[in-house]
Amino acid sequence: MRWADLDLFGHVNNVVYIDYLQEARVDMLRVHARGPQTDGLAEGVVVAEHQVQYVAPAHFAFAPIKVEVWVTEIQAASFTLAYEVFQDDAAGERTVYLRATSLLAPYVFADERPRRLTAEERASLEAYLEPAPRRRVEVSEARHTELGHFPLTVRFSDVDAYGHVNNVKYLEYFQEARILALEKAFQEHQGEGRPGMVVAQADLVYKRPILQRPERYDVWSWVADVGTKSVVIDGEITDPLASPERAVLARSRFVLVFFDVATGRSTTPPADVRERLLSFVS
Repeated sequence: MRWADLDLFGHVNNVVYIDYLQEARVDMLRVHARGPQTDGLAEGVVVAEHQVQYVAPAHFAFAPIKVEVWVTEIQAASFTLAYEVFQDDAAGERTVYLRATSLLAPYVFADERPRRLTAEERASLEAYLEPAPRRRVEVSEARHTELGHFPLTVRFSDVDAYGHVNNVKYLEYFQEARILALEKAFQEHQGEGRPGMVVAQADLVYKRPILQRPERYDVWSWVADVGTKSVVIDGEITDPLASPERAVLARSRFVLVFFDVATGRSTTPPADVRERLLSFVS
């Protein structure tokens, strides 16, 4: 864990955890694999989906954070990995910070096409298999408004070795767009003030790769639901230069919980804050 991994609350930032998952995935498939059969899956895959549950905040410590990785599903041209991010003490007591799954598809980057798993790759993945069902990601119908619009210019440093924007950066884009939308929504709000928010759940579906180019992309955010202590913000990234059937590049759903920094617990927001958010649901 690095100081740069922390957010304004002193917690590991929700985006940084996805970096941890990526590093653990490559480590499992390449460094600690039971044979060379999974070498091509360490980096020769595209992420089709992330489902992330943030269980508890992690604070800076000199003790290492650990990540366990295993396989929950193997299909002809995809496989699903599950993760648990945690620390354990001298007595072996485990504090879990995050649980997640990633749907991964083998990909031939030279030809820009997916491929099927080989028999050898399947056999190697089966050694880590603990079958479990994968939840379907549901994102509400898109609502594009100026309030929820974030113009995105891809930076050169966002791109991986294959010329695609790295999957972790998508979460960063959605985070920047979400923060901007909330700031615009409350910029003239003179009520009791609003509490902090922490991400409790993040679901992402990757549709098509984002490439580095001078022309911008568009990130859209909208409020899908407001609960007693939480708010659901959905989003999508679109390409304004693409045809309508190819315009959507990624979709997301984030569940945010209102958070009292002083107590470190979830809290009910003031009535006027909740009403302000509800006004953006419809």
